[in-house]
Amino acid sequence: MKWLEQRRQQSVFQDLPKEAQDLIAKVRAHFTRADLDILREAYLFAETAHTGQTRASGEPYIRHSLAVADILADLRLDPVTIAAALLHDVAEDTGVTLEQVSERFGAEIAALVDGVTKLGQIEWQSREERQAESLRKMFLAMANDIRIVLIKLADRLHNMRTLQYLPEWKRKRTAQETLDIYAPLAERLGIGQIQGELQDLAFKELHLEAYNEIATQLAQAAATSQLDRVIDLLHRELNRAGIKVERYSITARPKHIHSIWQKMQRPKYAGASVARIY
Repeated sequence: MKWLEQRRQQSVFQDLPKEAQDLIAKVRAHFTRADLDILREAYLFAETAHTGQTRASGEPYIRHSLAVADILADLRLDPVTIAAALLHDVAEDTGVTLEQVSERFGAEIAALVDGVTKLGQIEWQSREERQAESLRKMFLAMANDIRIVLIKLADRLHNMRTLQYLPEWKRKRTAQETLDIYAPLAERLGIGQIQGELQDLAFKELHLEAYNEIATQLAQAAATSQLDRVIDLLHRELNRAGIKVERYSITARPKHIHSIWQKMQRPKYAGASVARIY
């Protein structure tokens, strides 16, 4: 029966664009028993609501909704959260009301969409205000469901990935806000992959020369990296200890560019090369 249900869902999803089908397939890989019809309905609803709307890049707005949902699918979030991500801008940027979202998708998804909308309406008057710990706590307190914050973080990450299409003043403001608020939030939630990318994208916008210098040195250091040799050594030692290779996984990566720059600011690392810190 499970196989038949999957075949039925696959046939139903064939009318969707490839990006939407890929998203649903990614969710299905981690939620094999879930009814994913809600994702199809959420995509079609959002696509209709955003008809005629484009991003600053000129792309159809629905691409942003898909990108935000895809980021959360990579974090293996549940289908309800993914559906809310697809719908996260409909109540703010289209003529759709929260009542309509609730009627179509239920109170849980409507509450997530409402929470994301409210978080997007917070405004800070100064950098000092943005950096205040009390505001970060308020940000989390307003989100009575942690999924709201996760959707907002994914929304900010995709906005940062497409920052180049905005005017300079808005790029600078968005980048600084990202460093002050969103990257620390990602750190507090333990989502290192999002934290690091947010920091690097913001740092690139605010300090392009320093970013490029570190990126160049990082590429040179990676060419002579000892990380692979360390991994091979660990594999050999684990095998020698009788630990089966299929029972573990060893990965390594260099530090993010912003993280390297932060370390270079400390007296301990004054004058240190990127290769040493990396």
